[in-house]
Amino acid sequence: MAKLKQRRSQNIDGDFYVDSTCIDCDTCRWMSQTVFSRIDEQSAVYHQPENELERQQALQALLSCPTASIGTVEKPKDILAIQQTFPIPIEDNIYHCGYHSESSYGAASYLIQHPDGNILVDSPRFTPPLVKQLEAMGGVRWLYLTHRDDVADHRKYHQHFNCERILHQDEINTDTEDVEIKLTGVEPIAFLSDCLIIPVPGHTKGHTILLYNNKFLFTGDHLAWSESRHQLAGFRDVCWYSWPELIKSTKKLKAYRFEWVLPGHGRRYHANAEKMQQALDNGIDWMEKP
Repeated sequence: MAKLKQRRSQNIDGDFYVDSTCIDCDTCRWMSQTVFSRIDEQSAVYHQPENELERQQALQALLSCPTASIGTVEKPKDILAIQQTFPIPIEDNIYHCGYHSESSYGAASYLIQHPDGNILVDSPRFTPPLVKQLEAMGGVRWLYLTHRDDVADHRKYHQHFNCERILHQDEINTDTEDVEIKLTGVEPIAFLSDCLIIPVPGHTKGHTILLYNNKFLFTGDHLAWSESRHQLAGFRDVCWYSWPELIKSTKKLKAYRFEWVLPGHGRRYHANAEKMQQALDNGIDWMEKP
């Protein structure tokens, strides 16, 4: 829980604040862009909420902060109502789960509310308010894990929902050796009639991404919108396996059509299929530069 005595001096005066335990994961800054900003390599409040929407987004960010580094001077009386806004709708039957985990360095996770059974994409924190909401939405049948970094509380979700976990064999370690479905190889894998799992070695050797309904691409830590460069890109500074392989894997995505890039880390990107292809080309051009 955030502590007022650790409140960063960079916060503007007012109710909301960020304390010095912030790990600079960017969660609050993209969830509540009008309230939080990056100042001196950590988040801080640069604008206090002025309307209901800004307050709701700020409280959603507070609940999602993986280190509980966001606090309020006055105890929020509407926090229970805010808990019920999760998972947060994105478009169609796609939701952002919130409640990011410190063990995943604040990575986002998503829910696909699917007629054949709901799919949780990467693991959020296992927290009762979110679990209750997921139960009300039909539970979780599959927990698809893009790679080893963002597995968080996968075992607790498996035990509670009896969901089958999906992870590539090359990502398995002692924490995930008991997953139910171990993927192999580098060829695309059909999963349900409208889901395709695409191996994209690069960030890690066995990283995969999920294409749903030829519209939503869940990219884990493979590809995201860079706010600083204003383009799609991989993460060169945190590429643990092979940057050349990451570029090669990204080029393969030009064979697919999608309108959303929904990453674990980095920002989302939404555009029509034609603009998405152009953004992909621009990103590849940048990634190929020395």
